[in-house]
Amino acid sequence: MAGQYRNLLFLLADQLRHDAPGYAESYGGPGLAATPCIDRLASRGIAYTRAYTPLPVCAPARQSLLCGMHPDSFGAFWNHGFFHTPDFDPPAAFTRTLAESGRRGCFVGKWDVARGTAPGGFGFSSCCGKAEYSRFFNERYPGLNFEGGWMGCESPVAPEDADTHFFARKAAEFVREKPQEGFFLWVDFGTPHLPCRPSAPFSTMYDPLDMRKWPGYDDTKEGKPYTHKQQTLNWRLENVPWGDMAAQVARYCGVVSQLDDAIGLIIKALEETGQLEDTLVVLTSDHGDMCGNHRMFDKHNSMYDDIVRTPLVVSGPSFTPQVSDALVSNCLDLPVTICDLMGLPPLPGAHGIRLPLNGEKPRSHVTSSSNGQQFGFFNTRMITDGRYKYVWNLTDTDEFYDGEQDPGECRNLIHDPRYGEKIKEFRALLYGELKAHGDPFAGGWLAPQLLEGRKI
Repeated sequence: MAGQYRNLLFLLADQLRHDAPGYAESYGGPGLAATPCIDRLASRGIAYTRAYTPLPVCAPARQSLLCGMHPDSFGAFWNHGFFHTPDFDPPAAFTRTLAESGRRGCFVGKWDVARGTAPGGFGFSSCCGKAEYSRFFNERYPGLNFEGGWMGCESPVAPEDADTHFFARKAAEFVREKPQEGFFLWVDFGTPHLPCRPSAPFSTMYDPLDMRKWPGYDDTKEGKPYTHKQQTLNWRLENVPWGDMAAQVARYCGVVSQLDDAIGLIIKALEETGQLEDTLVVLTSDHGDMCGNHRMFDKHNSMYDDIVRTPLVVSGPSFTPQVSDALVSNCLDLPVTICDLMGLPPLPGAHGIRLPLNGEKPRSHVTSSSNGQQFGFFNTRMITDGRYKYVWNLTDTDEFYDGEQDPGECRNLIHDPRYGEKIKEFRALLYGELKAHGDPFAGGWLAPQLLEGRKI
């Protein structure tokens, strides 16, 4: 079995912001939450501070993580259940390749990848999903109803009975089996996706009075696309005072720390069975969470850093511990990198590149896209070099932000003549990227918007 690592532990969060883990302090955060277990993983590997998701929606991002292809290239525009989405059947998936290498696979948690194909179809020989947790939960808490709606609440469920710790225990049980052939374990926690319901003691770890107001909370959205304002209205957040929103942010942080505690159970199992040194550990998220910034919840209708940036940690004994500000595309680049580190053949058709692990030249820019969902179709495509961000809105005003001067992304500079040449440059770069990965909207009647600047 070639490759630097025998085993793979893939930890996937859902809507974990790039600035949520505690280690974010090391790049000017500070990190929103206390996450000692995640911080430890970061301390024995590489923490990427400028990782971006190719599409900040749950199912498309997960599909991309398996095959390394951009979701738009194979019709994964949105989540299942919105409008018809083709079932996911990629030419290759790194988990299938891992199974073919002889390793034993286990999937634990939220399976939000394919409607018609179970985890077994992607190389996993065992699975513990949401149905198993529902049975466990209903036996212990029959008839329990949560309060708070989307704003969340304290959970009356004991932390050891929460889904975070249930799935972590199942993952730890698999680790303790010590598969002789090596293993790959994918744990998809489904948190801290709203509504946030931390259990005690995590529910009281953070005081709303200590939550610092988001830099974009009072964004007027002047000169911005219609959906930014409409999302605020649809969620009825336009008049929510910061004090009420701060309580929601505190609950979000509580769930992040609860997630971290659960991750610690899996790492402990690796240590106690002597497998940690043979295991490549990866932690990332499908996308971030608006978490009240710009008076928005969730994701879908904007391309702010709150949702397109993600945490990304690649941890193991072969790495020189470091914090890297290299631009990376987490869902595209991870499958390619995992194949390399696990001694697998390259993934055919993948759009990603190997993560810069040892000083390799990083990307000069990275892209992301969105196709709307909650309130209808609204196609946008984004490109950033880490400072400047251009967002192409196919049917509304474009956006351009200077992250150095305006980290809250409040001032849309798209019509500022001082940035005319930079915007022209970014439009051309974006067009090239979209064509390269087969975006269906690149070309034809729409091409002049990017190549000739024919936008109002």
